[in-house]
Amino acid sequence: MSESTVDEHGMTRRQLMRHTAWFGAAVVLTVAGGEVISHISSGPADAAAPDPFADPHALRFVQVSDSHIGFKGTANTAVEQSFTHAVNQVNALPFRPDFVMHTGDLTHLSTPAQFDQVKQMMSHLNTAQTLTVPGEHDSVDDAGQKYRAAFGAGTAGDGWYSFDLKGVHFLALVNTLSLEKLGHLGADQLEFIRKDVAKLSSDTPIVVFSHIPLFAMYPAWGWGTDDAVQALSYLRRFSSVTCLNGHVHQLFTKTEGNITFHSATTTAYPLPKPGAAPAPTPVTLPAGKLADALGIREVAYRPGNPGLAVKDVKLA
Repeated sequence: MSESTVDEHGMTRRQLMRHTAWFGAAVVLTVAGGEVISHISSGPADAAAPDPFADPHALRFVQVSDSHIGFKGTANTAVEQSFTHAVNQVNALPFRPDFVMHTGDLTHLSTPAQFDQVKQMMSHLNTAQTLTVPGEHDSVDDAGQKYRAAFGAGTAGDGWYSFDLKGVHFLALVNTLSLEKLGHLGADQLEFIRKDVAKLSSDTPIVVFSHIPLFAMYPAWGWGTDDAVQALSYLRRFSSVTCLNGHVHQLFTKTEGNITFHSATTTAYPLPKPGAAPAPTPVTLPAGKLADALGIREVAYRPGNPGLAVKDVKLA
């Protein structure tokens, strides 16, 4: 195969070599000072690479998730205060994020007052822009109409969209509106994804946001998306694909070929580990332990690196 010859998966030889290196790499988790840092390691040289979070030319953004504004329960009697702590923690970072993404369940019951409140709270974020995807709690009674009225400007279909920033292509997907048991993207959104990425070079790093995981984390609790396999098939030719989701209220990382999945924690309350309880209902922790289960996620990307650096940080 020459450098420019394309194989049956749509990759050139150079891209295939990068893909092979990626496939053989490991997701490295480092715990330091209460932070969980994960990245794709390609060996000792990668370990010695500069910190991308300290590079002002790098892409740097923050993911927050599952704030559940309006929740009332013993698992967290002050979710609004917890989300305020998250906003303050983002604003105290040593860099101004290119954007902050909220991956859904902004509200608990999708009332107009709850949407107004979370929108006002997010307006205090010190960032170039705030972005969102909806969770199932943001479309309790109207198939997402109030969500789109609050956050859907400039989106397509039921609220999905894409954009490019600093050499990375982003997809923000909606898989919470046509729920049976699992998440669902639907034919129109799948066609949007196919057409959206068809124009891109296979060297383009891809980041996908969704609320419900795009991998089968625990289908018995609905922690998966029934038509994600087709969506991910459009992304298999890319050297680096990173999927960031919420919904499960806990950290989880998994790599399948060229795609790495990162489930985020919450700013509201923890859920049980998969299968550790009869149902995924809020967990009330002993006094003083709640903050250990809540957090925000910092993400950075430097051009030329094999993937994104993901840093999960507890709420201060």
